[in-house]
Amino acid sequence: MRSSAFTLRSRIALTLGVFTLGGAAAAAVGAAWGMEVAVVAVSALVGWGIGRLVSRSFTAPLERLAATASSFAAGNLDVRADVRGPREVRLIAQSFNRMADEVSTALEQVTSEERRKTQFVSDVSHELRTPLTAIRGAAETLLDGDVAPDDQERFLSTIALEAERLTRLANDLLTLQRIEGATGELPLSRFKLRVAAERAIAMLEPLVEHRGVTLTIAGDAPEVLGDADRLQQVVANLVDNATRIVGDGGRVDVRVATEAGYAELTVTDDGPGIPAEDLPNLFDRFYRADTSRTRSSGGAGLGLAIVRAIVTAHAGTIEAENLDGGGSRFTVRIPLAP
Repeated sequence: MRSSAFTLRSRIALTLGVFTLGGAAAAAVGAAWGMEVAVVAVSALVGWGIGRLVSRSFTAPLERLAATASSFAAGNLDVRADVRGPREVRLIAQSFNRMADEVSTALEQVTSEERRKTQFVSDVSHELRTPLTAIRGAAETLLDGDVAPDDQERFLSTIALEAERLTRLANDLLTLQRIEGATGELPLSRFKLRVAAERAIAMLEPLVEHRGVTLTIAGDAPEVLGDADRLQQVVANLVDNATRIVGDGGRVDVRVATEAGYAELTVTDDGPGIPAEDLPNLFDRFYRADTSRTRSSGGAGLGLAIVRAIVTAHAGTIEAENLDGGGSRFTVRIPLAP
């Protein structure tokens, strides 16, 4: 009987222990589940935050780039994209900046060309006005009648001279237009710059002798590639100007040499030199360095502009300078033929 009672108590105690152990296990499981939920929630929150930061790191630079593009399209050609942010955004910004630079350069060239054309039309109009006014005045005087024979001859001479001047101006303008509008299409041949210089000097020899100027030529260089007639025109123009400036008893020296892949031609004179303020504009159209020269004696001021256009069409350079001992020097460089 005692044994039976003990067994019953033992079973009750064991049952209570089991129930007690089951409650602890349930609590442990609940705690573990709650921890997992918390970890998931924190992970989700962290992931959302990281995703937002990453998204913002892309969208913010793109928004700045879009604002820059809108400003550029509105006419602010100086604005450029901020090259910061992720690699892809930096590449887009760099591409935009390159495009903006190219567009700005193209617009500047168009604006400069339009400005040049406007100035050219204005200059031509000014050059045409003077001879036309002289021709009209002389013709109206002759039409009025009662003009002495000597005056008639003078007025007719004025008409003839001004008409000739208009012809020279028209020819110079056509020459300049053909050179600048040729888009590089020159009749190319291999020749020596020395030969072109000798031909130009031979053509000017009677004029040079009449002016009482000593003219020499020296040196040589390998062949160049270009239009021999045009480069002969360059030499003739430079020599003509130099012999006119130095006057009777003056000296002009032409020299051909090789300089760093170029055939170099220099025309040096012992004249009064070029005023320093005239040097920057010397090759501009209708510019006359010597204000004492009249339009009839000095031409239309297109000679050196034509010279520069010809040299530029040959991928060459031309510059003018004053010499320390007096006089001036013009230097033309044309690339040697390959």
